[in-house]
Amino acid sequence: MTEPDILLVSRPAHGVALLTLNRPDATNALSLPLQHALAAAFAQLADDATVRAIVLTGGDKVFAAGGDIRSMAACGPVEILKRHTERLWAPIQHCPKPVIAAICGYAYGGGCELAMHCDILIAGESARFSQPEIRIGIMPGIGGTQRLARAVGKSNAMKMLLTGKPVGAKEAQRMGLVSDVMADAEVLPYALEMTATIAAMPPLAAREIKECVLLGMDAPLETALALERKANQTLFASLDQKEGMQAFIEKRQPKFDGH
Repeated sequence: MTEPDILLVSRPAHGVALLTLNRPDATNALSLPLQHALAAAFAQLADDATVRAIVLTGGDKVFAAGGDIRSMAACGPVEILKRHTERLWAPIQHCPKPVIAAICGYAYGGGCELAMHCDILIAGESARFSQPEIRIGIMPGIGGTQRLARAVGKSNAMKMLLTGKPVGAKEAQRMGLVSDVMADAEVLPYALEMTATIAAMPPLAAREIKECVLLGMDAPLETALALERKANQTLFASLDQKEGMQAFIEKRQPKFDGH
């Protein structure tokens, strides 16, 4: 397989981009080349005005079964530090557009962390989530301890992090890690349908909503509420707000162009 094939990028619908991890022989392990490819793709899509929402998937067999352990086994701390993988994950973390994960099979280690970078997680019945790093003498390093605790609470996060045991899709949904669970064959079509719905919404409003939710989660309530009010007020300067409210009054479908 050539390097450009490790991440497939397509445009299955208007305003929608689909990113597919494509290392099936390595269970989509997040090698450095794949991390570089993801960083480049997210950076490009963030600046592409024709893309309003993104689906990230590993296919119908596995999402991503963690980091590339063979490439890390002999590393020392300075080598790991010099990799600066946080810079590779930054374009995903800071992507201003809604990102939906369509997850079947393993989402282990870095795969679970990658899924948690997304805004909405949709899981197939085969999906399994785990942070097993403790079993090989390390711990998560791309947000696993922090995002997991925020998603599922301290006790559930500690259980997953300290035992390394996976949880199934239904349990992940019960804990609040995923929003929907369905048959594997339905996951990607459902994710694409949801993403197309989001892509048809006013993109400025979608961007402000995402920013307020993510920044507000770590802020005091009063600060977060002020952030929300300011963002809401700002949207009244957009043409999409005028179009949306006029279309509501006229009982017709609005057409949002992101202005």
